[in-house]
Amino acid sequence: MGNYSKHTDEELALLLKQAGPEIFKEIYDRYWDRLLNAAYKRVRNTETCEEIVQDVFTKLWTNRASLVFTTGLGNYLYTAVRYNVIDHYRKHAVRESFISSEQAHIKLDNSTEEYVFLNDLKKHIDMMIAKLPDKCRSVYQLSRIEFKTNKEIATELNISEKTVEGHLTKALHSLRTTIADLMPILLFF
Repeated sequence: MGNYSKHTDEELALLLKQAGPEIFKEIYDRYWDRLLNAAYKRVRNTETCEEIVQDVFTKLWTNRASLVFTTGLGNYLYTAVRYNVIDHYRKHAVRESFISSEQAHIKLDNSTEEYVFLNDLKKHIDMMIAKLPDKCRSVYQLSRIEFKTNKEIATELNISEKTVEGHLTKALHSLRTTIADLMPILLFF
């Protein structure tokens, strides 16, 4: 086992094709930190950068017999890191696109559930309104459904504005109590 630290990159590239793991180890030791830093400048995630650089070295070792280093070993390795970073972002974009489309699909599914839930809630509230005393229900419907003022309601029903306020307070209290009982279910949705 020789000492290859004094060899140039060109010599290491030539020896890599013929020699064993000791040449590869020299290249690995010489470039690991530099390639990791180059990847980190683009990705900013240490674990991902380590995977990228490790992949570059794995491909270097696997394909060592057929590789041609036209621009030099260092340029080859930096270029390989750059392409792996691009692949990383491409895969990340595809993954994010897939997740977004799945979330949109889930939201559509949830919107159906929410629609059914809101429809059921409306029916429940309508039943509670129907159970209100006649005058109280009339005041509530004129106020909250037809959006009339207390004065308009008083004139229409021939009652005082204070009576309108009393009926409205009673109706809203009854509905709030009913909705408070449903609050755990509402919070769930």
